[in-house]
Amino acid sequence: MLRLDRVSKSYGGRLVLDEVGFEVRPGRLTGFVGGNGAGKTTTMRIILGVLAADGGEVTLDGSALTAAERRTFGYMPEERGLYPKMRVLEQIVYLARLHGFAKDDATDRATVLLTKLGLGERLNDNIEALSLGNQQRAQIAAALVHDPRVLILDEPFSGLDPIAVDVVAGVLQEKARAGAAILFSSHQLDVVERLCDDLVIIAGGTIRAAGSRDELRARYSSSRFSLTAHDLDWLAAQAGVSAVSAEGDTVAFDADDETAQRVLREALARGPVAAFGPQHPTLAEIFTEVIR
Repeated sequence: MLRLDRVSKSYGGRLVLDEVGFEVRPGRLTGFVGGNGAGKTTTMRIILGVLAADGGEVTLDGSALTAAERRTFGYMPEERGLYPKMRVLEQIVYLARLHGFAKDDATDRATVLLTKLGLGERLNDNIEALSLGNQQRAQIAAALVHDPRVLILDEPFSGLDPIAVDVVAGVLQEKARAGAAILFSSHQLDVVERLCDDLVIIAGGTIRAAGSRDELRARYSSSRFSLTAHDLDWLAAQAGVSAVSAEGDTVAFDADDETAQRVLREALARGPVAAFGPQHPTLAEIFTEVIR
């Protein structure tokens, strides 16, 4: 497990990370979200050893990270860093060989991975001939080709269309199932919500919320419920019910748990109920609440 404990960093007297701490667990995708300048990229660069922290520590399985361990990590920076004149397959094979793989093994690994990422027909194209979205896929392949146990991705979905997002997400989920610890940042909160197992929200250099997706949804849930049934005009007059809003046969309302259960019993007495349950907040709603 990758762990950050009270990591701090200042630039020119300006504190940009203030005792940042969270965990990235094996076999799980951890979404790292925050606004521009929140401290995401600085945190990732400290994990990778590109920047030195002013305080705190980064550990892997309880021990301080070494330079040798960091070299085994997979990293995709937000800025593209591939050689534009090299062919796609040649580029990824070269990077695999830098990690110690023999030429044939490196070629097999690179070919399989690039094909999974949808670049199987572009293996012999130069990087510069690819669209920006396909260059992003190649950049992801560069981070994955050596099967890292820890993977750090800075905005991996930037510039990808919805189909490409699904392709990349599938590859990352496969890597997580194989045991990799994956930390990725993204401004696309809908993608993060769909993909992540765990979530870390940072603002102003401090961690505002961290935990599993379901834990955070439960922690920041309001007293709002949703009920789907015919003829719900009676609901607004029920004691303890407020903020009623309707969309078709579905009505959302605010109430405490006891009142919500009373409403459900009344609805069942009046006829069939298609759906009932608490409304969980979206990641965007949680994000807005915790960074205020």
